[in-house]
Amino acid sequence: MTKKYSAIVFDLGNVLIPFDYHIIIGKLEKIETGLGKKFSQLYSENYHIHRQYEKFDITTDEFLDTMIEWLDKKVKKEEFCRIYSSLFSLNDDMIALLPRLKQNYKLVLLSNTNFIHQKYGWQDYEFIKLFDKLILSHEVGSVKPEDKIYKAVEEFTNAPAEEHFYTDDIEEYVTAAKRMGWDAVKFVGYEQYMQDLKERGIRG
Repeated sequence: MTKKYSAIVFDLGNVLIPFDYHIIIGKLEKIETGLGKKFSQLYSENYHIHRQYEKFDITTDEFLDTMIEWLDKKVKKEEFCRIYSSLFSLNDDMIALLPRLKQNYKLVLLSNTNFIHQKYGWQDYEFIKLFDKLILSHEVGSVKPEDKIYKAVEEFTNAPAEEHFYTDDIEEYVTAAKRMGWDAVKFVGYEQYMQDLKERGIRG
């Protein structure tokens, strides 16, 4: 007997929209040699600030003040927001699946993200409108792999845990979904994902 699924849940970054921080570094280097490298090092060494902003434990202004300090005030806030959000591209094959999946399942986006990336980076992509619900870390006040953000999905779908099928490029977040009782796989590419759907009888 084929297992019943009612909700297909997607991670955003590196599943639907690949991202590359080297793009940001390159644009900062064009402003001043060494600026991108310095920013990259400080961002990496202080990654907890990135996480705090994803949970909205710090405000956008607080986050921007820190970023601009790191850049020696060589970049204005608006310019930084645009550079900081220029790292995304589209996984067209995966995006093309969404309208087909939507015919039979609820579609939910589950993402560790932040307000700047949403506003300046991806919110205007047409495919975003296909989702029945966006569960975003900065709106929920929780990041994967914390239980709270997965429970926010269940509160929307109102479906049993086992009826959720999730894909994420980070193994830790896949494991957390399984801990919640979801079916989940690590995303490695379009072909494997299609195989994952086929094995489950999910029509895509």
